Amino acid sequence: MSGSAGSATGQQRSVARLAAVQALYQMELNRDDAEGVILAFRTHGFPAEQGREPMVDPDVDLFADVVRGTDRRRAEIDRLLSATLVKGWPLERLESVLRAILRAGTYELLLRDDIPPKVIINEYIEIAHAFFSGDEIRMTNGVLDRVAHRLRSGEFDGGNDDRPAEAG
Repeated sequence: MSGSAGSATGQQRSVARLAAVQALYQMELNRDDAEGVILAFRTHGFPAEQGREPMVDPDVDLFADVVRGTDRRRAEIDRLLSATLVKGWPLERLESVLRAILRAGTYELLLRDDIPPKVIINEYIEIAHAFFSGDEIRMTNGVLDRVAHRLRSGEFDGGNDDRPAEAG
């Protein structure tokens, strides 16, 4: 992961985001609760990207915030995502890792106004690259960009974009 400007803090946040996506995927797959998954990651260690150990420890606070917050606000996040996807392409139709990426990114865009939307979008595009090599990457960019323009349009040049994102 590239992180924010290559700093240790940026790298720690990148590792935390990747782990949060993995935790959200695990929660959906196994119907685990957020606190149990957070505890398991803290106790047993954070999964590495593509079989490698993380070069830095994750930002544990960001990890826990994204996992807890995405879980707590899931209905709201899913409504935002569903409104962003093209008609006839329901959120449930997406691959579960892609759903986890989009949910985590949307959570940060919704509630982490301390982080610029372009940074959030770029981070989740990088995460999509860790799992996919096709249209899912373009879709991650398109969906999160449209969510960001809806939620934080004042932070972009050019204003609001309410067009639905194409599904792959």
